[in-house]
Amino acid sequence: MHEISPLHAATPADLPYRFDELDAALDAAGLDALVATSKHNVRYLLGGYQFIFFSAMDAIGQSRYLPAFVYVRGNPDATGYFANKMEIHEHKVAPFWVPEFRPDHWGSVDTMQAAAAHLQKCGVASGRIGFEAGFMPKDGYDALAEALPQASLLDASMVLTRLRMIKTKPELDLLREATARISEAMQATILGSGAGSSKYQIIERLRQEESKRELTFEYCLLTLGDSHVRAGSGQTWNAGEVMSIDSGGNLHGYIGDICRMGVLGEPDQELVDILAEVEAVQQAAFARIGPGETGAAMIAAAEAELRRGPNAAHNDFFAHGMGLISHEAPFLMTNHPVAYEGVDAERPFAPGMVLSVETTLQHPRRGYIKLEDTVIVTAEGHELFGADNRGWIVSSPD
Repeated sequence: MHEISPLHAATPADLPYRFDELDAALDAAGLDALVATSKHNVRYLLGGYQFIFFSAMDAIGQSRYLPAFVYVRGNPDATGYFANKMEIHEHKVAPFWVPEFRPDHWGSVDTMQAAAAHLQKCGVASGRIGFEAGFMPKDGYDALAEALPQASLLDASMVLTRLRMIKTKPELDLLREATARISEAMQATILGSGAGSSKYQIIERLRQEESKRELTFEYCLLTLGDSHVRAGSGQTWNAGEVMSIDSGGNLHGYIGDICRMGVLGEPDQELVDILAEVEAVQQAAFARIGPGETGAAMIAAAEAELRRGPNAAHNDFFAHGMGLISHEAPFLMTNHPVAYEGVDAERPFAPGMVLSVETTLQHPRRGYIKLEDTVIVTAEGHELFGADNRGWIVSSPD
């Protein structure tokens, strides 16, 4: 396990984006300023910072924790972070780079009132203000709108998603290491689970294995035997049965997300062939990942290979972008299965994009057979993260 530190921007030069990039994105969207309130985007815009409330809680007293990053287009010297009062201690340990750091708030209303006052001071009280519609509580929105009655409040969620789409080397290092640690945790879980282990016990073992590797456990989607149900239960693993283990683990904010296959005892030829069919689809997709290729071409290649397989009627291919959250740009497929538009399917891949590529075969007799891999686009082509343990991981039935 490699030692890897969380991202921390002590100066603007350490940020994973440039102000001219942010200015250009806001200008293209017709926005004069930005108020970001989602934890993932606040973290990104601050350059890696995470307060304990980011993962521990939302509710505080009669309101909620609502961090707010405020940026005025073309004026980075006016950038502000409106924070909880307890964050003054974080500032004493590792000072924030933002010129305006205001740890004066406890709830959503007072935070938005302070953000509005800052925008008024910056001369954009009647401007077009971008906010995150999915991450703004109604009382916070009402407070912002009341304090800025001349402003137009517009959703800027996609602006920020686009800004995060190309990852920097430090971000990719975190994603690479997160994926490697999840792969190790999965192998340890499969090998350490034997006949009679329940799904509850296996999920708890994976949680502990990820925690030992300094990952924040996010979830585990688990199937055993011929079942396609991916949830914890008292169902037990029995000799000859397969295990599909799909998990996301978070390393300093960046998510690794892969799926690996276990079997209790040596796999028979049918299982070998089924997993090979899934792997063939994955490899067909990988072959079309590189600069200048497109998501549409990758999907077409994978689906063509899928249709050639003997279990095509039960097989499915899916791909999506990932990074700070499990589904982000590039968006490659429409409503498959997540409800969003595949608006980036024709966008050429570029170095620094991160993709999750997954093929799932729901066999009617042998169960849920799946491989999910994290792939980054490089200048030379692509790199597969966590490339080990992609075949059958065999646990002893004894």
